[in-house]
Amino acid sequence: MNKPKVIAVIGPTASGKTKMAVEFAKKLNGEIVSADSRLVYKGFNIACAKPTLEEREGIPHHLIDIVEPEFDYTVGNFYDDAKAAISDILSRGKIPIIAGGTGLYFRILLEDYNLPRAEANYELRELLEKKEKNELLDELQSLDKITYERLKDSNKRRIVRALEVIKTLKQPLSEMKLQKEPEYEVKWYMPQIDSREKLYERINKRVDIMLENGIIQETLTLLENHGRIKNIVDTIGYKEIITYLDGHASLEEAIDKLKQHTRNYAKRQITWFRKIPLSDNLI
Repeated sequence: MNKPKVIAVIGPTASGKTKMAVEFAKKLNGEIVSADSRLVYKGFNIACAKPTLEEREGIPHHLIDIVEPEFDYTVGNFYDDAKAAISDILSRGKIPIIAGGTGLYFRILLEDYNLPRAEANYELRELLEKKEKNELLDELQSLDKITYERLKDSNKRRIVRALEVIKTLKQPLSEMKLQKEPEYEVKWYMPQIDSREKLYERINKRVDIMLENGIIQETLTLLENHGRIKNIVDTIGYKEIITYLDGHASLEEAIDKLKQHTRNYAKRQITWFRKIPLSDNLI
C-alpha cells in the first residue's frame, strides 16, 4: 500500500520555518500541523514566537493553543493529536505540512522511532526531579546500562522521563521495541541558513522585538493567571524574565541570557536535524 504523503518543514528557531510552511501550504493546498512543544499552550505567544494570525495568512494551523499551561502535554499526546490532524487534512484532499522545531516530535511522528506508551506517573516524576542529575544517572545505569550510555550526556528531563518509563513499565528501555516502519512518505525541507552567525543575529533581533512587543507583561499575566508552574518557569523566555522580575538580574542581563539560551537551543536543534536528508524539489 502507498503511504500517505506529508511535507515536513524543520529547522532551528528564527530560521524562517513559518514563512516556508505557509508558502508551501498556499502552493499545494495544504494545512499546517505545528510540531512545537510550546505552541500548544494558550498564552505562550510572544516568548515562544507563536505565529500571529497575520503571519498565518489564512492557512489553517493545527495543534496551536489547544491546552492550558497546567497541562503536561507529552510527546504521546502530540503523536495522537498530530495523527488525527493529518488524517483529517488528508480526508479533505489537502496536503499536511508538519512544521516546527521540536526534534523528538518529528522522530516519533515521521521517522522510525516507536514510542513507549507509559502513563504519566506524576508522583514518581516528582520524586525523581528532586534528585541530582548524577544520582539519576547512577540509578539509570543500575537499571539499564545501554540506555545509560545513550542518555548520560542528556539533560535531566530526558533522564527523569527514561527512569519514569522504565519503572512504570518494569522493563529496560533498551529491551523495548523502539523501532517501527515509518507511517508516512515524507519530503523534508529546511530554510536556507547562510551561516551560524547570521542565524544568531536573527535570534538576537527576534528577542529585541519580543521585548518591544511586551514579553514582560506577558510573563506577568501568565504568572498571575497560573502561578509559578513548571511549564512557565522552565520555558525559555519566561524563565529569564522571571529573574528580572525577582530582582536577581537587571533587564539587560535577563535579555542577554535569553539571547544566549535561545542561541544554545538553536545549536541543539541544528545538531538534531543535521542527519535528516533534505528534498531538492517540492513535488
